[in-house]
Amino acid sequence: MIKILFVCHGNICRSPMAEFVMKDLLSKNGREFEFEISSAATSTEEIWNGIGNPVYPPAKKLLAKKGINCDGKRARQMTRSDYDYYDLLIGMDNWNIRNMLRITGGDPDGKIKMLLDFTNRPGEVADPWYSGDFETTYRDVLEGCEGILNSLPLEGKVARHKA
Repeated sequence: MIKILFVCHGNICRSPMAEFVMKDLLSKNGREFEFEISSAATSTEEIWNGIGNPVYPPAKKLLAKKGINCDGKRARQMTRSDYDYYDLLIGMDNWNIRNMLRITGGDPDGKIKMLLDFTNRPGEVADPWYSGDFETTYRDVLEGCEGILNSLPLEGKVARHKA
């Protein structure tokens, strides 16, 4: 089973969008049992008294419009142990990557990647929290998730490359 963790700053917009878009793609391709998909935050800003906030309403509404349900998802912070557990840890922007490296203490196995690195146009997924443009973020997330799906083996673990 391949385990993927999507990561953004607060875990209420981009990373849950990626989590549920990826789950939807896997289901549509009959591969949902080959993967474990989740998402997390680099910060605790969306976590209060140990309880994470739900997916941000505009992101949830856009996913629902696309036929994707994200009910029950609550923000959680990424932990150092996530590095050992997951095969791929996918950040949305350079700031996420820096914070992921800080949380994990480094990336000796080369598992930390940017989502758009799996596309023909590497770069950052814009944060719709600031832009308000959830459609563009969705298109970026979809393209990145399709790229991940197309790059992974049909079964088994992700090949790990030492840096």
